Amino acid sequence: MKKYKMNNMVDVFMKKVAIIGTVGIPANYGGFETLVENLVGENCPDNVKYTVYCSGKSYKSRKKEYKEAKLVYIPLKANGVQSTLYDIFSMIHAAFTSDVMLILGVSGCMFLPILRLFFWKKIIVNIDGLEHRRQKWGKFTKWFLKKSEAIAVRFANLIVTDNKAIQDYVTDEYDKRSVLIEYGGDHVICDTSKKEEKVLNQYVLNKHDYSFTVCRIEPENNIHVILEAFSKSSENLVMVGNWTKSSYGVNLLNKYEGFANIKMLTPIYDLERLNVFRCNCKYYIHGHSAGGTNPSLVEAMFFARPVIAFDVVYNRETTENRAVYFKDADSLLSVLTNQNSAINYCGDVMLEIAEHRYLWNTIAGKYNRLYHKWTNYSLIQQVRNNRRELFYSKKKTA
Repeated sequence: MKKYKMNNMVDVFMKKVAIIGTVGIPANYGGFETLVENLVGENCPDNVKYTVYCSGKSYKSRKKEYKEAKLVYIPLKANGVQSTLYDIFSMIHAAFTSDVMLILGVSGCMFLPILRLFFWKKIIVNIDGLEHRRQKWGKFTKWFLKKSEAIAVRFANLIVTDNKAIQDYVTDEYDKRSVLIEYGGDHVICDTSKKEEKVLNQYVLNKHDYSFTVCRIEPENNIHVILEAFSKSSENLVMVGNWTKSSYGVNLLNKYEGFANIKMLTPIYDLERLNVFRCNCKYYIHGHSAGGTNPSLVEAMFFARPVIAFDVVYNRETTENRAVYFKDADSLLSVLTNQNSAINYCGDVMLEIAEHRYLWNTIAGKYNRLYHKWTNYSLIQQVRNNRRELFYSKKKTA
């Protein structure tokens, strides 16, 4: 195998890395897909060869390779009820072809104990944003995700967390260290000058005369809170989202689309067009209350616009406590009404943080180092540890 000069405490051989748990690439879905999109290609070093597992149900045209990464298609949906089997089938295939498995999300991690019995592979799991706490899941799904998370933490070689608050949670809940790796956002930077005037005129908008937000229309993103505050304000709001996807969105659309200062737009997939809204807004409003480091917030920080974020620890960690925060409709309305000079400097601060912490070449480099880092893992040692834990747990219950 080909060798490369690297730092101490890392091995120096080519690594075949399987990425499991996403819809696939080219990215057209969400945060994990954007992560994979930016791990492969120009951010991939010579001593890493990626294989990305993709949902055959999501791609009409199936490329064999993309940005020098091999693509393998699984004939199942990556999300919903098929997601667990989708991940498991991906793991089984990857067990025969890869050195390292990078598993994004925990839905298939129930399978890790069985995988460990037969294969000695390095397993890295990004546990995502504490999915078991999200409001949209029922009791069984929450239980399943929590159990899967516990198994992932126990059987993976390395756990990746995307936010300091989640890293602290893993330490407190499982007494295990995790590696903090956030998301990049500089992929959104592009020239919008050709579309700027046309887009702003189309929606009758002036530069820095409206607030903007883009997100999935879900209760935990506090859409109702944001809309309530702006309905009581003279400030303009442009909000982009999937309004017709749920009764929650439809009800809000019916209730607020008649307000002259509120524009409720359907999803925009043209990045340049979306960026016209982001780079010309007065404030960027971020209502997410769950999910760790949220990619849309990281992306917004690169536009140097003041950020007004929902007051939860995840958002404070992402913005280093230097954005403006709200807890409910009244506090958001107060921010909009009582604007002070400090908020105007917030945008420059957000960009400074983003350029220091959220560049994709930095994020990819952190993942690349994990593939080659020695973890002192022994299959026999792991089996012994599991037997020891089982013995002591039986002893305590006796």
